Amino acid sequence: MEYKIEINNQEEIYDIGSVAKHAAGAALLRVKNTVLLATVAREDTPVEEDFLPLTVNYIEKSYASGRIPGGYVKRETKPGDFETLTSRIIDRSLRPLFPKGYAYPTQIVVFVLSCDSEVDLQVSALNAASAALYLSDIPVNKCVSGVRIGKIDGEFVVNPANSELKNSALDLYVAGTKDELLMIEMRAVSSLKEGEQSVNEMSEEEMVDAINFASEKISDASNLYEQVFAPIKKENAALEYKASVLNEDIYQHIKENYKLNVYSALTQMAKSERALELKKVLELIMQDNAAKEWDKSVVKNALEAFKHNAVREMIVKGRIRADGRGLKDIRPISIATNILPNTHGSCLFSRGQTQALAIVTLGSDQDAQTYDLLTEKAPNSDKFMVNYNFPGFSVGEASPLRSPGRRELGHGNLAKRAIEPTINKNSLYTIRLVSEILESNGSSSMATVCGGALALRAAGVETKKLVAGVAMGLVFEDEDYAILTDIMGLEDHDGDMDFKVAGTKDGITALQMDIKLGGIAPEILKEALYQAKEGREYILNLMEEANSKIVTNEEILPKFELFSVDASKMVDIIGQGGKIIKEIIEKYTVSIDLNRDNGEVKLSGINRRQVDAAKEHILDIVKNAGVGRGFDRRGGGHDRDHKGKVVEFEKGTILDGVVKRVTDFGAFIGLPGDIDGLLHISKLAEGRVERVTDIVNVGDKVKVKVLFQKGPKIELGLESKE
Repeated sequence: MEYKIEINNQEEIYDIGSVAKHAAGAALLRVKNTVLLATVAREDTPVEEDFLPLTVNYIEKSYASGRIPGGYVKRETKPGDFETLTSRIIDRSLRPLFPKGYAYPTQIVVFVLSCDSEVDLQVSALNAASAALYLSDIPVNKCVSGVRIGKIDGEFVVNPANSELKNSALDLYVAGTKDELLMIEMRAVSSLKEGEQSVNEMSEEEMVDAINFASEKISDASNLYEQVFAPIKKENAALEYKASVLNEDIYQHIKENYKLNVYSALTQMAKSERALELKKVLELIMQDNAAKEWDKSVVKNALEAFKHNAVREMIVKGRIRADGRGLKDIRPISIATNILPNTHGSCLFSRGQTQALAIVTLGSDQDAQTYDLLTEKAPNSDKFMVNYNFPGFSVGEASPLRSPGRRELGHGNLAKRAIEPTINKNSLYTIRLVSEILESNGSSSMATVCGGALALRAAGVETKKLVAGVAMGLVFEDEDYAILTDIMGLEDHDGDMDFKVAGTKDGITALQMDIKLGGIAPEILKEALYQAKEGREYILNLMEEANSKIVTNEEILPKFELFSVDASKMVDIIGQGGKIIKEIIEKYTVSIDLNRDNGEVKLSGINRRQVDAAKEHILDIVKNAGVGRGFDRRGGGHDRDHKGKVVEFEKGTILDGVVKRVTDFGAFIGLPGDIDGLLHISKLAEGRVERVTDIVNVGDKVKVKVLFQKGPKIELGLESKE
């Protein structure tokens, strides 16, 4: 049965009960010509462990946009980055809705069956998944709505079309229910204004206004979804939930007898050290006479609960943190740039016990990452890539090294969104930024932002502004709360909300927020954003100081040149059959990209001197193209005889000439009729000639044969030299 819902600037048509009937819940959603199928399935037996075994998979089908998958295997294989990031968005938005103690293996799958290029797939995918979950027999009694907010011509727009989003200064994605925000992701979109790129940072005030605008739209949508779907929602299944294993008596015993021991363990900064100290406290408790009848796992749960509350009490009541910092204090920062002598740019950024080594490599257009989007017919090219790596040793674990997972892709994407607006869209470089996390105790993604921004400068990339990032935390206890700047792992784990804010000195470029407690008052959000601004400005001052001391690795930096010539001269640069351009590439070890429409020439190479020489060579060809092609050296027009006609010679004609000019690729010969022809280096002798001057020099008199003439362009062969 179909249900049409007009909400938030689009019509959504839900087909319920027609397909996937064996799933616990299913919804077929159509928005314009986009069709998605969302299904929810669960096992009947819960897992033994106390956690939510939820898996979310968003999968794009190539047939949805009339394509056959590329590559050797003609079927969908490993999910792309967009699919992985979208799966992560859906997971983060829906996971908080599950009942406490729910431990049944559950899978949410979203298939894109048909794709309209103007429809936002991430918004539609979340709304479809939420509908399927709400309609299922799983006791989830709220509908989630996802909205994207743009800012076009100074006005907020809800769910802009994909083409409209390209002209937006803001890309804000918010998910929530009618009374709670659950997840926020934001990026500023760089733009070109009057030929110059600007960075569209968002001020804290604008950010709060945009989120409030999104919250209103989410509330409207969630209420409408529940109104439409409630009558057809399946009856809740009879499920068993994991009971709380917290033993109040043991908890009280720990509080009265081991409080100082726990507080002492919390002062250990490293995760591994803290875990070891808490393990010692657990063993101490188990040796207590009162513990003879206690199960160790129950004691461990009580200890974990007390630790959790102790962290929160220290922060909210004592206004101090486990490491002794105040709520706004930032851990000690150290910065070292270009510590890797043979990389284009590097920065070791350390903040407390979090450390990121950022490395930048510069390449040409050929190095750009090619990728496909279902909403676009032609392949896309990404000239700025951020790869985030999180090896186990960064947290003291001996875990195997694997390909990046969802977390790594998400953190890398956040860093990219933060930095990208400051990079010139018309940059000649393809840039790869790699962040190797060497230590982690809280927000390695923000360390990646800081280190990455400086590594770009260390590689000689002229970014518009420096970008810094800081991770914030929020803890609520009754009516009191505390906002934390630069949270460490312990505070992230035991807090109620964490949000990461990155930006320049003038505003926010990227934001990511996961809310564990539900709604957040606008005034608290505003306070948190302004506190983040203070922290960001402090870090930026340290980064500016480090930036002033950067010494670039000039000797190993590649050189890129972009210049324009007369488009009609491109044929002279290319040469017959590409002969001349191939010789330039081989001689100077460069890459050349020519735009024959506008005369743009892109040069790149690993040696700056070679690139400069290649540029001079090309300009020399262009300068003398008129001479070589019979252009009048006295100004304007082709060389012609006195009657105004182009001088023409029959093929094979032997002529006397004089060498007028010598270049690397040949010599220009002055011929009768005041016209010049090109004697290419390959026509000087039967064997290979290393240098033109080995055979002829300026002023030499030569006999040449006309090999080819088309209009004023004449190619010659050498017959003899006097």
